[in-house]
Amino acid sequence: MTTDVFSAALQRLDMGAAHANAHSETILRLRSPKQFIEVSIPVRMDDGSLRIFTGYRCKYDDTRGPAKGGIRFHEDVTPAEVKALAFWMTFKCACVGIPFGGGKGGVIVEPRTLSTAELERLSRGYMRAIAFAVGTDIDVPAPDVNTGPMIMAWMSDEYSVLTGRRDPGIITGKPVAVGGSLGRDDATARGGYYCLKELEKQLGWDRENTPRPVAIQGFGNAGDHMARLLDRDARFRVVAVSDHHGGRFNPDGLDITRLADHKEKTHKMLPASDCGRGTREISNKDLLELECDVLVPAAIENVITADNAARVKAKVVLELANGPCTPEADAILWKNKVIIIPDILANAGGVTVSYFEWTQNKTGYYWDLLRVHDELRRKMAAEFAGVFELAKSRAIDMRTAAYAHALARLAPALESTGTSRNYAKE
Repeated sequence: MTTDVFSAALQRLDMGAAHANAHSETILRLRSPKQFIEVSIPVRMDDGSLRIFTGYRCKYDDTRGPAKGGIRFHEDVTPAEVKALAFWMTFKCACVGIPFGGGKGGVIVEPRTLSTAELERLSRGYMRAIAFAVGTDIDVPAPDVNTGPMIMAWMSDEYSVLTGRRDPGIITGKPVAVGGSLGRDDATARGGYYCLKELEKQLGWDRENTPRPVAIQGFGNAGDHMARLLDRDARFRVVAVSDHHGGRFNPDGLDITRLADHKEKTHKMLPASDCGRGTREISNKDLLELECDVLVPAAIENVITADNAARVKAKVVLELANGPCTPEADAILWKNKVIIIPDILANAGGVTVSYFEWTQNKTGYYWDLLRVHDELRRKMAAEFAGVFELAKSRAIDMRTAAYAHALARLAPALESTGTSRNYAKE
């Protein structure tokens, strides 16, 4: 990720502000995070040596509710990245109308180089370092890149040791056995899938019988679950998937169950020779430029840029990753009539079900899977309709509409305690 990612994120704010009734002071406030913390985390390694890891936690805005955002363990974590992700979370929560602000955290580490015991000590050490800044009604972390339910369980347990009481609402994305929610595992992909089904209706695809080809860049949690959902939908055909090692392509459709099960067991992509007749290897770069109807960037930021946007042939880009398109790429795709379902809407299923988990933790009443899916479907369909109609009525792209849609909720909250209008001299 480039160091100017936060500046690029702020460009989205300015574009949305041009179509929202927000006071200039609201925009000024949203240009800076409320709190940014850097911590040092000493960890005793298995060989007896001591290593110091650097971690971050950003509370971007909490005007509409406690900050909400994941924790990622990655060697390329930077302050700019964490701020940008917390900014996106602020707008994501507002876009889908859940009562959270935005936060994010990260630790600079290559987790695959650590033993399970070292990873636990790092996770608990990170929670000890940031415990003063988080809480059920303050800032609620969750999983992100290279973290998951077990790491969330370690952190939740460490918080209970520090405070002397069990408080499951401190973290979401936990194992179901310790207060997690059913339906959280595929929530990010499922929310994006529901958005795609709503767009399908708007474009009239639901009245056609020919399956629409889909390419998915990123075969981790979100990409895997999206591939499985689309594979069960007769209106779509997944023709390509990839991870950081490379990809597989078959114009007649891939055997997603076989590919996904192999990846889950081995953490590697099934060899093309074992994927069936007509399957060949494809690079991540070439996958982005395939002839397909739907392209799903589900991996990392800034993969569609000014350098390759003109070669994107998809009709729709569904952003399951955070920030996969740069502002320059947006302009090119808009000119080429490519519809982008933006990240702050398309991948908001994860934080929405995290909100459901937090709500269940606070009430002590837990939902069945059908209710989780139904509530998520209703939420995503309603918010997609709001963004789509705004984009259509203003003749603007859906990303700009999504930011304007979010600002329509953020502005009244930020302005409720007054603006310069209230303090102007008579």
